[in-house]
Amino acid sequence: MKYQTRLAHLDDIEQISKLIQLSARKLAGKFYKKSTIESALTGAFGVDTQLIKDQTYYLICNKDEMIACGGWSYRKTLFGSDTNNLRDAKKLNPKTKAAKIRAFFIHPEYARQGLGLQLLNLCEEMARKRGFKQAQLMSTLSGIDFYKKNGYQGDEYIDHNMDESNKIKFLPMIKDI
Repeated sequence: MKYQTRLAHLDDIEQISKLIQLSARKLAGKFYKKSTIESALTGAFGVDTQLIKDQTYYLICNKDEMIACGGWSYRKTLFGSDTNNLRDAKKLNPKTKAAKIRAFFIHPEYARQGLGLQLLNLCEEMARKRGFKQAQLMSTLSGIDFYKKNGYQGDEYIDHNMDESNKIKFLPMIKDI
């Protein structure tokens, strides 16, 4: 079945947020404790309106239902929502820095049907058109196999502190594009 791919708009934020919450709770639940996911949904996971404003965030829809989202960035921030305190909107030099692959979430009923790959290919293509030679991302544990299968490499896990009682494990990954 052919789905519609389009740029996200600011009036999509509520629906994107619901998709992120559903995806994180259902798909990441096999890899993280429930309390970790709930804490991540307050900053590490969530909508980054900068991506939408920059027109680098995409949606895949099945008629009126949003079934996947993901994007890329030419800014320094590697991951996180508007509420993440590690944000840096500085523009990157594509000759010396890697584009950032950002905020991929798939509706659980549409998982493993190629939507993530469709978004990843689109994001890498758009980053290449902007002059980037590499793409970098911060993978959740649930995404590592997907990104490795698509050429991303990383081997040093990090623990991101979210609050006084919760940390989330990520794997920074990079690829020549």
